Amino acid sequence: MSALARRPWELGPTGKAQGEAEKPKRGAQKPPRERILEAAAELFYRHGIRAVGVDAIAEAADTNKMTLYRHFPSKDELIAECLREHAHEVDAYWDELSARYAGDAEGEIRAWLEAVATCVTDVGERGCVIANAAVELPEKDHPARAVIEAHKRSARDRLMTLFGAAGLIEPETLADEIFLLIEGARMNMQSLGSEGPAKRLVRMIEALIESHRPKLPNASAVAAEHR
Repeated sequence: MSALARRPWELGPTGKAQGEAEKPKRGAQKPPRERILEAAAELFYRHGIRAVGVDAIAEAADTNKMTLYRHFPSKDELIAECLREHAHEVDAYWDELSARYAGDAEGEIRAWLEAVATCVTDVGERGCVIANAAVELPEKDHPARAVIEAHKRSARDRLMTLFGAAGLIEPETLADEIFLLIEGARMNMQSLGSEGPAKRLVRMIEALIESHRPKLPNASAVAAEHR
């Protein structure tokens, strides 16, 4: 599956659209490290980082704790690597989207909004992988914090760059407005579902974008200036 077929902010914990995670198949298994990462990401996302122990991860990955610790010195390092892999998947989506719409910022915005609309209607939505981790891991010295903060800054900067390329006014402010709106909508999805206020997310984003378009001169005002 190409990265473009997936959804921004809505990639599943293993890089697939949510609900598509696959369990390792006996007889044709992936390498242990990859199995451990996929199993851990899925369990962390479905049950919460704090609620999942290394025993459960090793069992789901069809391996043992000794092998797990050979690849990851601690559970904290495993968490950080899971988030790093997820961030790379989202970056791949954006890179492919930008390549497909090179020189067409408006087209890229429309394609991104279509992906956001799909995200809002997903009844299996369990929030942003990175944002969920940020709530569970408030300790600033946790190895995953640097991954979380870098990813969120990157997402916001990508929006700002895209809006600037589209010629929108104050792209930095617009990026902040939409970034916060999406973060709030994700939380709302978890409490009230796809039929709650979050269902208006795309229309609200479109309204914000329109409010940042350059204002065309009023025809009567222009005529008055030339009298």
